[in-house]
Amino acid sequence: MGNEVLRVAMAAVGETAESLAEKVRVDPKTAARWLADGRIPHPRTRFAVAGLLGKEVAELWPEPFRRRDLRWFRAWAELEQSATSLRSYQPLLVPGLLQTEGYARAVLSTGGLLPAAEVERIVAGRLDRQAVLSAEAPPQLVAVIDEVVLRRVVGDRAVMAGQLAHLAAMAEREHVQVRVIPAENPWHTGLAGPFVLARLPDGAELAYIDNQLRGQVVSDPVDVASLGRRWESVTGEALPCRRSTELIREVATTWS
Repeated sequence: MGNEVLRVAMAAVGETAESLAEKVRVDPKTAARWLADGRIPHPRTRFAVAGLLGKEVAELWPEPFRRRDLRWFRAWAELEQSATSLRSYQPLLVPGLLQTEGYARAVLSTGGLLPAAEVERIVAGRLDRQAVLSAEAPPQLVAVIDEVVLRRVVGDRAVMAGQLAHLAAMAEREHVQVRVIPAENPWHTGLAGPFVLARLPDGAELAYIDNQLRGQVVSDPVDVASLGRRWESVTGEALPCRRSTELIREVATTWS
């Protein structure tokens, strides 16, 4: 079954399978299959095509997206699943891929800004995403967090005890590193805001940043390189992996 939504979007901007294939660097026969057979391209290619056509990725290829993903987050959620490595810096929260169910629910429930049903939908989607870390070929995940993440209560003491125990356990996995920036360290570049860097199978790098309203996938090489320099800066502030895990376990005992 063909992809009529893609066909209409291409026609609206005057693109053909050949012209689109040239711009996203695939074989024209491959692009033709997207139309004729409804084939779904690689996530990075989907993102590039959507940008060229002025559409959301989920509009052109809705199948890969779970309905519980926030619409603006869908593009990143899919790129995340295909990444070979992820580098995440979070100054205030445990990264989503490492959150427990209770911690995620507490974060999303704070302030009563979201209806309970919406909170549960997002929590379920967040837990679904975490399956990538248990896949046959999981990405290499390096997460850098500030020590305040370990010490500021989210939910209650039981939630924090469970979250820190989970964080320490995940840090023992061969493909997961969790590094902590000590509280006594002075102001550093990462405190300007969280970000994630992803490397895809073809070697390309993309990034993700968010704010109070929504997140944004960053593909401009200059911007990605700038975030890469910030990553080098924040990792330079962090404790080594083993010492970080020891600190996480130490703080966990204060929540018990």
